[in-house]
Amino acid sequence: MQAAPSQTAAPAAHCAASPAFRGIWLPLVTPFSRDGAARGAGEGADRPVDHAALRRLVAHYRRSGIAGLVICGTTGEAAALDDAEQLAVFDTVLNEVGDLPVIAGLAGNHLGHTLARLDALNALPLAGVLAPAPYYIRPSQEGLVEWFRTLADRSHAPLVLYDIPYRTGAALALDTLLTLAGHGNIRGIKDCGGNPHTTQALIADGRLAVLAGEDHQLLSTLAMGGHGAIIASAHCRPVHFVALYRAVQARQLDTARALFHALMPVIRLLFAQPNPGPVKAWLAREGWLADVLRAPMTSASPALAQQLAQAIVAVDAEFGPGAMNAA
Repeated sequence: MQAAPSQTAAPAAHCAASPAFRGIWLPLVTPFSRDGAARGAGEGADRPVDHAALRRLVAHYRRSGIAGLVICGTTGEAAALDDAEQLAVFDTVLNEVGDLPVIAGLAGNHLGHTLARLDALNALPLAGVLAPAPYYIRPSQEGLVEWFRTLADRSHAPLVLYDIPYRTGAALALDTLLTLAGHGNIRGIKDCGGNPHTTQALIADGRLAVLAGEDHQLLSTLAMGGHGAIIASAHCRPVHFVALYRAVQARQLDTARALFHALMPVIRLLFAQPNPGPVKAWLAREGWLADVLRAPMTSASPALAQQLAQAIVAVDAEFGPGAMNAA
Protein backbone atom coordinates (compact mmCIF):
# COMPACT_ATOMS: atom_id res chain seq x y z
CA MET A 1 0.00 0.00 0.00
CA GLN A 2 1.30 3.44 -0.88
CA ALA A 3 2.20 5.56 2.15
CA ALA A 4 -0.50 8.06 3.03
CA PRO A 5 0.23 11.78 3.17
CA SER A 6 0.34 13.08 6.71
CA GLN A 7 -3.04 14.08 8.18
CA THR A 8 -1.67 14.52 11.69
CA ALA A 9 -3.43 16.83 14.12
CA ALA A 10 -1.40 19.69 15.54
CA PRO A 11 -0.65 19.81 19.27
CA ALA A 12 -2.92 21.71 21.60
CA ALA A 13 -2.80 25.48 21.43
CA HIS A 14 -4.80 27.95 23.50
CA CYS A 15 -5.04 30.48 20.70
CA ALA A 16 -7.14 30.98 17.61
CA ALA A 17 -5.85 29.10 14.57
CA SER A 18 -7.08 27.39 11.45
CA PRO A 19 -8.66 23.96 12.03
CA ALA A 20 -6.11 21.20 12.63
CA PHE A 21 -8.38 18.12 12.60
CA ARG A 22 -8.65 16.82 9.06
CA GLY A 23 -9.14 13.55 7.22
CA ILE A 24 -10.89 10.31 8.13
CA TRP A 25 -10.81 9.49 11.85
CA LEU A 26 -11.81 6.03 13.05
CA PRO A 27 -13.83 5.68 16.28
CA LEU A 28 -12.32 2.34 17.22
CA VAL A 29 -14.34 -0.52 18.69
CA THR A 30 -13.28 -2.02 22.01
CA PRO A 31 -12.80 -5.80 21.66
CA PHE A 32 -13.92 -8.08 24.47
CA SER A 33 -12.85 -11.63 25.19
CA ARG A 34 -15.27 -14.57 25.22
CA ASP A 35 -13.40 -16.04 28.18
CA GLY A 36 -13.59 -14.92 31.79
CA ALA A 37 -15.56 -12.09 33.33
CA ALA A 38 -14.38 -8.64 34.32
CA ARG A 39 -16.71 -8.55 37.32
CA GLY A 40 -19.67 -10.49 38.66
CA ALA A 41 -20.55 -13.95 37.50
CA GLY A 42 -23.09 -15.78 35.44
CA GLU A 43 -24.31 -15.52 31.89
CA GLY A 44 -24.75 -11.74 31.97
CA ALA A 45 -21.33 -10.95 33.42
CA ASP A 46 -19.13 -8.49 31.53
CA ARG A 47 -16.33 -10.01 29.51
CA PRO A 48 -12.88 -8.43 29.90
CA VAL A 49 -11.28 -6.17 27.34
CA ASP A 50 -9.22 -8.21 24.88
CA HIS A 51 -6.04 -6.16 24.87
CA ALA A 52 -4.25 -8.50 22.45
CA ALA A 53 -7.03 -7.99 19.88
CA LEU A 54 -6.96 -4.26 20.57
CA ARG A 55 -3.24 -4.12 19.81
CA ARG A 56 -3.80 -5.99 16.54
CA LEU A 57 -6.56 -3.60 15.49
CA VAL A 58 -4.47 -0.52 16.25
CA ALA A 59 -1.46 -1.92 14.39
CA HIS A 60 -3.67 -2.68 11.41
CA TYR A 61 -5.55 0.62 11.16
CA ARG A 62 -2.52 2.81 11.73
CA ARG A 63 -1.29 1.61 8.32
CA SER A 64 -4.58 2.26 6.50
CA GLY A 65 -4.20 5.96 5.72
CA ILE A 66 -6.65 7.23 8.34
CA ALA A 67 -5.90 10.53 10.06
CA GLY A 68 -6.25 9.20 13.60
CA LEU A 69 -8.20 7.15 16.10
CA VAL A 70 -10.99 8.10 18.48
CA ILE A 71 -10.84 5.91 21.58
CA CYS A 72 -13.59 5.27 24.12
CA GLY A 73 -16.31 6.94 22.09
CA THR A 74 -19.80 5.65 21.34
CA THR A 75 -18.53 2.96 18.96
CA GLY A 76 -15.96 1.97 21.58
CA GLU A 77 -18.75 1.17 24.08
CA ALA A 78 -17.30 3.66 26.55
CA ALA A 79 -20.53 3.69 28.57
CA ALA A 80 -19.91 0.02 29.38
CA LEU A 81 -16.33 0.59 30.55
CA ASP A 82 -15.43 1.80 34.02
CA ASP A 83 -12.77 4.47 34.52
CA ALA A 84 -9.95 1.98 35.15
CA GLU A 85 -10.86 -0.03 32.06
CA GLN A 86 -10.88 3.08 29.91
CA LEU A 87 -7.42 4.11 31.12
CA ALA A 88 -6.15 0.58 30.42
CA VAL A 89 -7.56 0.81 26.88
CA PHE A 90 -5.75 4.13 26.36
CA ASP A 91 -2.53 2.61 27.66
CA THR A 92 -2.73 -0.25 25.16
CA VAL A 93 -3.64 2.01 22.25
CA LEU A 94 -1.01 4.65 22.94
CA ASN A 95 1.71 2.02 23.28
CA GLU A 96 0.82 0.60 19.86
CA VAL A 97 -0.28 3.58 17.80
CA GLY A 98 3.09 5.14 17.00
CA ASP A 99 2.73 8.70 15.72
CA LEU A 100 -0.93 8.35 14.69
CA PRO A 101 -2.98 10.94 16.62
CA VAL A 102 -5.52 9.81 19.22
CA ILE A 103 -8.66 11.64 20.35
CA ALA A 104 -10.24 10.58 23.65
CA GLY A 105 -13.98 10.35 24.18
CA LEU A 106 -15.22 12.08 27.34
CA ALA A 107 -18.94 11.80 28.09
CA GLY A 108 -20.66 12.54 31.37
CA ASN A 109 -23.30 14.61 33.12
CA HIS A 110 -21.68 15.09 36.54
CA LEU A 111 -19.23 17.97 36.20
CA GLY A 112 -16.96 16.96 39.07
CA HIS A 113 -16.63 13.39 37.86
CA THR A 114 -16.14 14.51 34.27
CA LEU A 115 -13.38 16.92 35.29
CA ALA A 116 -11.70 14.20 37.35
CA ARG A 117 -11.68 11.93 34.31
CA LEU A 118 -10.36 14.82 32.21
CA ASP A 119 -7.53 15.31 34.70
CA ALA A 120 -6.55 11.67 34.16
CA LEU A 121 -6.66 12.15 30.39
CA ASN A 122 -4.47 15.23 30.71
CA ALA A 123 -1.57 12.95 31.60
CA LEU A 124 -1.81 11.24 28.20
CA PRO A 125 -0.33 12.38 24.85
CA LEU A 126 -3.66 13.09 23.16
CA ALA A 127 -4.43 15.07 20.01
CA GLY A 128 -7.86 16.03 21.29
CA VAL A 129 -10.79 15.32 23.60
CA LEU A 130 -14.22 14.61 22.10
CA ALA A 131 -16.98 15.81 24.42
CA PRO A 132 -20.77 15.64 23.95
CA ALA A 133 -23.33 17.67 25.83
CA PRO A 134 -24.21 16.29 29.27
CA TYR A 135 -26.85 13.67 28.58
CA TYR A 136 -30.35 13.23 30.07
CA ILE A 137 -30.58 16.52 32.00
CA ARG A 138 -31.27 18.78 28.97
CA PRO A 139 -29.64 22.05 30.15
CA SER A 140 -30.16 25.51 28.66
CA GLN A 141 -27.87 26.84 25.94
CA GLU A 142 -26.24 29.06 28.57
CA GLY A 143 -25.58 25.98 30.67
CA LEU A 144 -24.06 24.20 27.70
CA VAL A 145 -21.73 27.12 26.98
CA GLU A 146 -20.55 27.09 30.58
CA TRP A 147 -20.10 23.30 30.53
CA PHE A 148 -17.92 23.25 27.44
CA ARG A 149 -15.93 26.32 28.47
CA THR A 150 -15.14 24.64 31.79
CA LEU A 151 -13.93 21.51 30.02
CA ALA A 152 -11.92 23.50 27.48
CA ASP A 153 -10.26 25.56 30.21
CA ARG A 154 -9.22 22.38 32.02
CA SER A 155 -8.16 20.26 29.05
CA HIS A 156 -4.53 20.11 27.96
CA ALA A 157 -5.60 18.87 24.51
CA PRO A 158 -7.95 20.76 22.17
CA LEU A 159 -11.65 20.08 22.70
CA VAL A 160 -13.75 18.68 19.85
CA LEU A 161 -17.44 19.31 20.43
CA TYR A 162 -19.75 16.34 19.81
CA ASP A 163 -23.21 17.50 18.75
CA ILE A 164 -25.43 14.40 18.85
CA PRO A 165 -28.82 15.45 20.24
CA TYR A 166 -30.59 12.16 19.54
CA ARG A 167 -28.30 10.52 22.10
CA THR A 168 -27.86 13.33 24.65
CA GLY A 169 -31.27 15.02 24.52
CA ALA A 170 -29.53 18.40 24.18
CA ALA A 171 -28.98 20.11 20.83
CA LEU A 172 -26.24 22.70 20.42
CA ALA A 173 -27.78 25.75 18.75
CA LEU A 174 -25.81 27.52 16.03
CA ASP A 175 -25.36 30.64 18.17
CA THR A 176 -24.01 28.43 20.96
CA LEU A 177 -21.55 26.76 18.61
CA LEU A 178 -20.35 30.08 17.22
CA THR A 179 -19.87 31.37 20.77
CA LEU A 180 -17.85 28.29 21.70
CA ALA A 181 -15.78 28.64 18.54
CA GLY A 182 -14.32 31.78 20.09
CA HIS A 183 -12.62 29.72 22.81
CA GLY A 184 -8.99 29.13 21.90
CA ASN A 185 -9.01 25.51 23.04
CA ILE A 186 -12.22 24.47 21.27
CA ARG A 187 -11.03 23.46 17.82
CA GLY A 188 -13.53 21.16 16.14
CA ILE A 189 -16.94 19.53 16.06
CA LYS A 190 -18.18 16.04 15.31
CA ASP A 191 -21.37 17.03 13.54
CA CYS A 192 -24.29 14.68 14.16
CA GLY A 193 -26.82 17.48 14.59
CA GLY A 194 -28.64 16.75 11.35
CA ASN A 195 -29.06 20.41 10.39
CA PRO A 196 -27.43 21.25 7.02
CA HIS A 197 -27.81 24.99 7.70
CA THR A 198 -25.73 24.65 10.87
CA THR A 199 -23.14 22.53 9.07
CA GLN A 200 -22.80 25.08 6.27
CA ALA A 201 -22.63 28.02 8.68
CA LEU A 202 -19.86 26.42 10.74
CA ILE A 203 -17.85 25.61 7.62
CA ALA A 204 -18.28 29.17 6.35
CA ASP A 205 -17.28 30.58 9.75
CA GLY A 206 -14.03 28.63 9.53
CA ARG A 207 -12.96 28.56 13.16
CA LEU A 208 -13.90 24.96 13.91
CA ALA A 209 -12.84 21.85 12.03
CA VAL A 210 -16.18 20.42 10.91
CA LEU A 211 -16.05 16.62 10.94
CA ALA A 212 -19.00 14.63 9.64
CA GLY A 213 -20.29 12.29 12.32
CA GLU A 214 -23.19 10.80 10.40
CA ASP A 215 -21.69 8.38 7.91
CA HIS A 216 -24.31 8.99 5.24
CA GLN A 217 -23.49 12.72 5.33
CA LEU A 218 -19.79 12.18 4.58
CA LEU A 219 -19.82 13.32 0.97
CA SER A 220 -22.17 16.27 1.47
CA THR A 221 -20.12 17.61 4.38
CA LEU A 222 -16.83 17.26 2.51
CA ALA A 223 -18.27 18.79 -0.66
CA MET A 224 -19.40 21.85 1.32
CA GLY A 225 -15.85 22.28 2.59
CA GLY A 226 -15.92 20.17 5.74
CA HIS A 227 -12.57 19.10 7.09
CA GLY A 228 -13.09 15.36 7.49
CA ALA A 229 -15.13 12.81 9.38
CA ILE A 230 -15.29 10.59 12.44
CA ILE A 231 -17.17 7.57 11.08
CA ALA A 232 -17.56 4.00 12.32
CA SER A 233 -18.07 2.64 8.80
CA ALA A 234 -14.38 3.28 8.10
CA HIS A 235 -13.69 0.04 10.00
CA CYS A 236 -14.67 -1.66 6.73
CA ARG A 237 -12.23 -0.95 3.91
CA PRO A 238 -10.84 2.31 5.32
CA VAL A 239 -8.76 2.85 2.19
CA HIS A 240 -11.97 3.58 0.27
CA PHE A 241 -13.03 6.24 2.76
CA VAL A 242 -9.57 7.79 2.70
CA ALA A 243 -9.64 7.73 -1.11
CA LEU A 244 -13.03 9.49 -1.07
CA TYR A 245 -11.67 12.21 1.22
CA ARG A 246 -8.61 12.71 -0.97
CA ALA A 247 -10.73 12.82 -4.12
CA VAL A 248 -12.81 15.67 -2.70
CA GLN A 249 -9.67 17.54 -1.66
CA ALA A 250 -8.36 17.12 -5.22
CA ARG A 251 -11.73 18.30 -6.63
CA GLN A 252 -12.25 14.94 -8.29
CA LEU A 253 -15.94 14.84 -7.47
CA ASP A 254 -16.82 12.14 -10.00
CA THR A 255 -14.40 9.79 -8.26
CA ALA A 256 -15.71 10.79 -4.83
CA ARG A 257 -19.31 10.23 -5.88
CA ALA A 258 -18.53 6.81 -7.35
CA LEU A 259 -16.86 5.73 -4.12
CA PHE A 260 -19.64 7.12 -1.96
CA HIS A 261 -22.46 5.48 -3.91
CA ALA A 262 -20.60 2.16 -3.84
CA LEU A 263 -20.08 2.44 -0.07
CA MET A 264 -23.64 3.49 0.81
CA PRO A 265 -25.07 -0.07 0.89
CA VAL A 266 -22.33 -0.97 3.39
CA ILE A 267 -23.03 2.15 5.46
CA ARG A 268 -26.77 1.44 5.54
CA LEU A 269 -26.21 -2.13 6.73
CA LEU A 270 -23.69 -1.05 9.38
CA PHE A 271 -26.42 1.06 10.97
CA ALA A 272 -29.39 -1.23 10.29
CA GLN A 273 -28.95 -2.49 13.86
CA PRO A 274 -27.44 -0.63 16.83
CA ASN A 275 -23.77 0.36 16.45
CA PRO A 276 -21.27 -1.25 17.01
CA GLY A 277 -23.04 -4.61 16.63
CA PRO A 278 -22.72 -4.84 12.83
CA VAL A 279 -19.14 -3.49 12.86
CA LYS A 280 -18.07 -6.13 15.36
CA ALA A 281 -19.90 -8.85 13.43
CA TRP A 282 -17.89 -8.02 10.33
CA LEU A 283 -14.58 -7.69 12.20
CA ALA A 284 -15.26 -11.07 13.84
CA ARG A 285 -15.95 -12.60 10.43
CA GLU A 286 -12.56 -11.26 9.28
CA GLY A 287 -10.84 -12.74 12.35
CA TRP A 288 -9.91 -9.51 14.13
CA LEU A 289 -11.90 -10.01 17.35
CA ALA A 290 -14.64 -12.02 19.05
CA ASP A 291 -18.20 -10.92 18.34
CA VAL A 292 -18.80 -9.87 21.95
CA LEU A 293 -20.55 -6.72 23.20
CA ARG A 294 -21.48 -5.64 26.70
CA ALA A 295 -25.09 -5.38 27.80
CA PRO A 296 -27.39 -3.83 26.84
CA MET A 297 -25.72 -3.89 23.41
CA THR A 298 -26.26 -7.04 21.36
CA SER A 299 -24.58 -8.71 18.42
CA ALA A 300 -25.89 -8.19 14.91
CA SER A 301 -28.20 -10.86 13.56
CA PRO A 302 -26.61 -13.60 11.41
CA ALA A 303 -28.76 -12.48 8.48
CA LEU A 304 -27.48 -8.90 8.69
CA ALA A 305 -23.89 -10.09 9.09
CA GLN A 306 -24.25 -12.10 5.89
CA GLN A 307 -25.79 -9.16 4.00
CA LEU A 308 -22.95 -6.94 5.17
CA ALA A 309 -20.31 -9.41 4.01
CA GLN A 310 -21.97 -9.59 0.59
CA ALA A 311 -22.13 -5.79 0.32
CA ILE A 312 -18.41 -5.51 1.06
CA VAL A 313 -17.66 -8.18 -1.57
CA ALA A 314 -19.56 -6.02 -4.06
CA VAL A 315 -17.41 -3.00 -3.19
CA ASP A 316 -14.29 -5.12 -3.61
CA ALA A 317 -15.50 -6.30 -7.01
CA GLU A 318 -15.98 -2.73 -8.19
CA PHE A 319 -12.72 -1.27 -6.91
CA GLY A 320 -10.35 -4.20 -7.27
CA PRO A 321 -8.10 -6.41 -5.13
CA GLY A 322 -4.79 -5.75 -3.41
CA ALA A 323 -4.41 -2.68 -1.20
CA MET A 324 -8.04 -1.72 -1.81
CA ASN A 325 -8.97 -5.01 -0.16
CA ALA A 326 -7.43 -4.13 3.21
CA ALA A 327 -9.79 -4.39 6.16
